[in-house]
Amino acid sequence: MEAVQELFLQAMRASLENKKVTWEKELEAQEWLALFQLAEVHNVLPLIYDAVYNCPAARKAEANFFAPYKRRAVQMVMLQTQKTSEFLRLYEKLREAGIRPCVVKGIICRSIYPNPDYRLSSDEDILIPAEQFPLCHETMLAYGMALSDPEMDIAAAYEVPYGRPGSPIYIELHKSLFPPDSPAYGDLNRFFEGVTDRLVEVRVQGSSVYTMAPDDHLFYLICHAFKHFLHSGFGLRQVCDIVLYANAYGDQIDWARILENCREIHAEFFVAALFKIGDKYLCFDADKACYPPVWRELDVDESAMLSDLLDSGVYGDANMSRKHSSNITLNAVSAQKQGKKAGNHVLKTVFPSAKALEGRFPYLKEHPYLLPVAWSSRLIHYQKELQQTSGNDAAESIRIGNQRIELMKEYGIIE
Repeated sequence: MEAVQELFLQAMRASLENKKVTWEKELEAQEWLALFQLAEVHNVLPLIYDAVYNCPAARKAEANFFAPYKRRAVQMVMLQTQKTSEFLRLYEKLREAGIRPCVVKGIICRSIYPNPDYRLSSDEDILIPAEQFPLCHETMLAYGMALSDPEMDIAAAYEVPYGRPGSPIYIELHKSLFPPDSPAYGDLNRFFEGVTDRLVEVRVQGSSVYTMAPDDHLFYLICHAFKHFLHSGFGLRQVCDIVLYANAYGDQIDWARILENCREIHAEFFVAALFKIGDKYLCFDADKACYPPVWRELDVDESAMLSDLLDSGVYGDANMSRKHSSNITLNAVSAQKQGKKAGNHVLKTVFPSAKALEGRFPYLKEHPYLLPVAWSSRLIHYQKELQQTSGNDAAESIRIGNQRIELMKEYGIIE
């Protein structure tokens, strides 16, 4: 592990415990710069800045060095506070319309951080029964929300995004928690059948909101991280969410059920590694979380997982090469789920099936014979990306993808 990554983990742990670091040793400007760059890649700058800005080492730095990071952190927190307030106003309108919106991740996770709006959210996710979608859609529009993609087929989509002109609020309205047609993880939805019949109410900043029951929600946070892991990875913030949630609701969580579910999707060692990272580097309290012996006894080395998530960025988007590597890993997972032998993942990445490209090229649904046209369009677009975007290299994508396939094998996700 690099020295700056160790500092990053120390600062994250301090922030989660509502403490400050006590670093005495003077850091070079480049070390501070690398630390804050890592914080931005993981979208946790306010958490890191708050933990480090007044430590002895920081007081030895140049007087004006921290000014731009302070300004950026304050702006982020103010924007998050604004988004939180507007979301709660919108939420009340939905409830007044007779809707039971289930809030997942986002504001629920923020509420268990020592300083909630220091934990940033780019959007808020709401799950509703499919039959309530028309009413929910009309209520959103009446509030002033607008479809982010006016051309979207909202009746067919499992997730519909909304924004509001002149406002930072952004909502993803879910009819299901995962895309049902995804061959890699669409089947995760089966674990959440009837989840809207098991909702609980919690208080968030003075408002009452519906959310999933604790064991449903913890398993969803795990599955959401797992989904991103199958793509191009995920960052430290999602581990923090899982750890803090387990600490807060551990005595209400059915750990045996979660282990059974994790084993069913070949994720038990993946999850055990996350909790081991939480124990060694963050603030996971196994006793407070009622983390049972059967989980603690899973023999797993967390170091490879930690290295991957530190390199990933908040949702595996540290750079374009890593993002494009997801095609390789998803092909490997999909092949195993279909009972196929792992084939040439690189070839499948360049020339996917018509079914895999239907979302991007809708004409393939009715005209699958036009698949070569879609391949050509896709390759031209990718070539333009290579020319216009830094950190976007085809050979590097292949290297990362193959490396991450080996990581998945190490944690028993694929054979």
